[in-house]
Amino acid sequence: MPSEVIIEYTVHIWQEGNQFIAHAMPLDIMSSGLTPDAARKALDEAVRVFLLTLEDMGTTAEILQECGYQLIQGSWKSPPWVSIERHSAVVGI
Repeated sequence: MPSEVIIEYTVHIWQEGNQFIAHAMPLDIMSSGLTPDAARKALDEAVRVFLLTLEDMGTTAEILQECGYQLIQGSWKSPPWVSIERHSAVVGI
């Protein structure tokens, strides 16, 4: 992998109890914090460590391609999101 490359990812943040959960999609990496900003920062660090590990293992391109990324002009582009929606389901109890 070149010394610097851009790898974009979408982040969803939600609250569970007193914690905020941040999820990097489509990498499927999660982290948490006591505030949305703390969760975001923890997630960015987790993504950075994940990517460094891929680089050390020599599997960056393989794993990112498995996650749906494409290398375009020196940047890894995530799959285009069509929509992000909230749904609900009704179940009998």
